[in-house]
Amino acid sequence: MSFQLSIDPVRPAEFPVEETIVELGRQVLESTDSWKVGKTFSKGTVQTLSRAKGPGDGAPWHCRVSNHTKKDATFDEFWSKIGTNKAENEKEFISAIKKVTLVKRISQTQSIWTMYYTFPPPVSPRVFTVLQTIYFRESAPRTGLVVSIPVDLSGPGDEDLAKLEEKGTKGRYVSVERLLELDDGTVEWRMATSSTPGGSIPTFITEGSMPGQISADVPHFLKWFHTVRNQGSA
Repeated sequence: MSFQLSIDPVRPAEFPVEETIVELGRQVLESTDSWKVGKTFSKGTVQTLSRAKGPGDGAPWHCRVSNHTKKDATFDEFWSKIGTNKAENEKEFISAIKKVTLVKRISQTQSIWTMYYTFPPPVSPRVFTVLQTIYFRESAPRTGLVVSIPVDLSGPGDEDLAKLEEKGTKGRYVSVERLLELDDGTVEWRMATSSTPGGSIPTFITEGSMPGQISADVPHFLKWFHTVRNQGSA
């Protein structure tokens, strides 16, 4: 069976080649235009969409789309925070992420990261470990893509990598994030994801909250980015 983007974790020895991951990510994002339109958030600036679980999917998919002027951030500014040290930057504006660790740098454009999340009781801490693949196209329209797929480090030969994971319930997510520079200089920020938190949280609770959760990342990112921009450290 050919590889597809899903919440099924992949062992490092079985990682697809980068080109395959990037192409599958591109296909997912291109398909989002036909997904079911959902609510808008942040005063109508973030549109959500969703797709029911299909063949080979472990969970439904959710998407958010927002457009940004240079007042929010330029394409280069966005990419400097999303295309570089993405996990470390997310820790700065997603309050649930308490620790991020680089497990292994495979190449300039591919690395394994593990993230430790905490939540209000009674939800126990969660650990998400992913392979991040980064793709950048300089020709117009400039495009930056980050594809994250869940990683399984429990197999033989990966013991040293697994030691870098925190203790907690294993969650899994797959995501595709794209920055697209439009003709007028604005930036479209589009992200699609499918996930499971693991443990015993009912699916209807996690799925029902997904549109709001993924949409909240947009204003949280902008608030954080403007703080570092104003400090001159962006």
